Amino acid sequence: MDTSLAPTRSNLMKLKDELAFSRLGYDLLDQKRSILVSELLTLVDQAVDYQNRVEKSLQEAEQTLQDAIMHMGRLKIGNLAGAVNITSSINLGSRKVMGVSLPKVETAFSGEGPFFSPEGTSMLSELALNRYRQALELMGRMAELKVSIMRLAKEVKKTIRKVNALEKLVIPDKEETCKYLLGRIEEQERESFILLKVVKDRMDGNSGENKKENVNE
Repeated sequence: MDTSLAPTRSNLMKLKDELAFSRLGYDLLDQKRSILVSELLTLVDQAVDYQNRVEKSLQEAEQTLQDAIMHMGRLKIGNLAGAVNITSSINLGSRKVMGVSLPKVETAFSGEGPFFSPEGTSMLSELALNRYRQALELMGRMAELKVSIMRLAKEVKKTIRKVNALEKLVIPDKEETCKYLLGRIEEQERESFILLKVVKDRMDGNSGENKKENVNE
């Protein structure tokens, strides 16, 4: 509570405006917190799903590659790898959630199979290549989700601190200061009323005495 403010009506009105603004800010920040938490939980669920999908995709790609090596030999698979002509690109964008910039990752590949001659090669080599490409696409999306989660979590913490500060410190302090100023103003008004009444009574008394003196004369 701020007791240094002069107990005047203008200060009280100014403080009430600040209190109303603080309450509005609290409501807006509370809504922001709810939206951010909801978005964060959604992304966490998606990240868990993509984590599982990436692990499964990498395991399948690795297993397929090992099967291809068993069928064709490590040396031949190595030679075939040099014939693969695929270019990849990662496009970074962004989107905003309640003012928080979140990344968008798009992984693109140019080059379509088959990359190998079917003669003397196993389809497992082509399948392994496709599965590794799918795994990379999933990893791009997973990276997007993890960065988004970190940024949202940081913003949620900041928003919660602001909400708590308004709820537990700023608003109660201004409410107490308003009560204090109102009490002082009412006390001053009562004192002023009593003082005016005393002055009026004295003036009425002096007026009556003057009238008596005039009559006696």
